[in-house]
Amino acid sequence: MTAPDPERTKIVIADDHAVVRSGLRMLLDGEPDLEVVAEAGDVPTMLRYVRAHRPRVLVLDLQMPGGSSLPAIPEIKESLPDTAIVVLTMQSDPAFAREALRAGATGYVLKEAANDELVTAVRLALEGRTYLHPELGAKLAAAPPEPAGPPDDLTEREVEVLRLIALGHTNAEIGAQLYLSVRTVESHRAHIQQKLRLSTRAELVRYALEHQMLD
Repeated sequence: MTAPDPERTKIVIADDHAVVRSGLRMLLDGEPDLEVVAEAGDVPTMLRYVRAHRPRVLVLDLQMPGGSSLPAIPEIKESLPDTAIVVLTMQSDPAFAREALRAGATGYVLKEAANDELVTAVRLALEGRTYLHPELGAKLAAAPPEPAGPPDDLTEREVEVLRLIALGHTNAEIGAQLYLSVRTVESHRAHIQQKLRLSTRAELVRYALEHQMLD
C-alpha cells in the first residue's frame, strides 16, 4: 500500500457497496489536494480506520450492515473533533438530514448527486461550513415545527424498544439490552406498530427521527 501523501487532505470512505466506494475514490482522488486513505464496508471497520488514520473528512453512508450509522457520528465527533463528517446517502427524507446534522455531520449529500456535489461538500466541511442538498434544505425550511415527543399512548418500555429498533438492533439484541425475551420484544413491536399505524421498519425509523428519539 502506498503511504499517504502528507501534502494532501486525508479522507476515509465508508459505504457497503464496493462499486460505490470505487467511484467515490476516483472522484476524490482526482482532486490534486484530496486523497482517500482507506475504505470501509461496515461501521466497525469504519471506526477502526478513522481512529487509525485520523482523516480530515469522513464520507459516511447512512445505512450499512448492522443498521444505521447515525449513532457513530457523535462517537466520532467526541473522540476526533477535527474530523468532519459528510453523509452520503439515498435517504431523501428531510428528517434523516435533520438528525444527521444534529448528530454532528457537516454535510448531507444524496448519492444521486454525488458527482456534482460531493467535492463541494468536502471542501466546505474542511472550512467548517455546512453543505445540504438544495432540495432538502428547502424542505427543512418549509417543514412545520417538530413534534415535542411521542404520543402518550406509547409506554416508556415501548419508547425504549422503538428507539433501539430505529438504531438498527435486532429483536434478539434489543432483548439482551433490556433483559427481555425475544417473544416479549416482538410483542412490544407489534403493539408499537398497531398504536402508530405503521407497518415497516423504515416507517418506524422515520417516526423515531421526527420525534427526536435518537438523541
